[in-house]
Formats: sequence, structure tokens, C-alpha cells
Amino acid sequence: MGEPGVLRIQPEPVRAACERAHALSMKVSAHVESPEGVRVALENGVDSIEHGAKPTEEILQLMKDRGAFQISTISPALPYALFDRNISHATYEQQENGKVVFDGIVSMAKACLAAGIPVGLGTDTGCPYITHYDMWRELHYFVKYCGVTPAFALYSATLLNAQLAGIGDRTGSIEKGKSADLIVCKENPLQSFSALRTLSMVVKEGYRIENPIVKKMPEVERELDKFL
Repeated sequence: MGEPGVLRIQPEPVRAACERAHALSMKVSAHVESPEGVRVALENGVDSIEHGAKPTEEILQLMKDRGAFQISTISPALPYALFDRNISHATYEQQENGKVVFDGIVSMAKACLAAGIPVGLGTDTGCPYITHYDMWRELHYFVKYCGVTPAFALYSATLLNAQLAGIGDRTGSIEKGKSADLIVCKENPLQSFSALRTLSMVVKEGYRIENPIVKKMPEVERELDKFL
């Protein structure tokens, strides 16, 4: 029993799910945005923390002990936390909660990086203002808010992400024996990730698409561009 009015996360279902998944050689990820949620997830076998929260030393040690990692997702938190509420239509309470989530994700990513704990990148596509074609923005936010270099952000989104997903032997980098998975753009993305807005070519397992056309939402582009 916890304090009156305080919701406590029950560890038993988490442990049962992790034990079953691990018995099937599967990894378990948990979408958690509170320190307690992160702690309970790690204590009971979760491998990957999606989103995250401001970590304690205990949490960082649990991640090291478990060989767990974080998938940083700044993209879905940014609109709630930083947009003008006339644009996001969030209430004051929702925006304040969004700021807590945003700060928690960034804080955890910085702490994990400092402690040598892997941090992959994702976007939580489907949330407001998060599209299927804007992964490059997450790389930009990783540099802007977490202080990494563009080269490290690109590595995190490609080879490291593939390794964390367990498919680093097949994709994630251009190497002999791996799938021909790559994109081509006219400008150097290490100078600005906005170079990835327009692609000259996409190659998936050797299947090539020249000058792909993506249907975009101008109003989404306009608001998100304010945070480049």
C-alpha cells in the first residue's frame, strides 16, 4: 500500500512479462516517464527504457547492472513543453507536465551518456506534431539539448539503433555483407540535419527509389521549424 492518493506501480506484472519474454529470447521495452516507473521497470527485468525520467544514482546503477539502455524521444515532449499553448491547445497543467517529461528525457539521456550507458533515438511517431518523415529532427534535438556532436547523433540513429534492436549485424552501416539500406541527399547532414528534408534516393535492401516524394503537413513543418 502506498500513500493515500498516490498511485504505485505494481512490480509483479512487469516481472511476469519480462520473464516470459526473456524465456522466448525477446527483449522488453517500457514506456515510462517517471523515476518510479523507470526504477520498477529496471528492477523487474526491462531491457529498454523508452522516453525516460530524471535518473537517480540507483537508476543509473540498475541500468549498468542490467545492461539496459534508453531510447531518447525528445520529439513528442517538445510540442507539449515548448509550443505556445495557443498552438498546441494544451492546458496549463498539460504544458507543465510536458516540461517535466521533456526535462526528464533530456536529463536521463545526458546522465546515461556520461555514465557510458547506450542511448538510442526514436520519435514516438503518432503523437501530436510527430510525423513519419521527420526522424532527422530527433537527431537535431539530440545535438541541441543533450550536447552531442552531429556525428555522434548520426551514429546513434543508425548503427547504434540497429545494434540495440539486435540487427546490427545486418544493417545500420554500409559494410560488406550487410543489407544495402541507405539514403542519399544533396547536402552534408553533418552540417545541418535539415539536409535530410529532401532525399535524392532511398535504397532498402538493394531496392532503389529515385527522388522519393513524401506528402508533408505544412502547418506541422512551420511550427517545428521554430525550434531548429
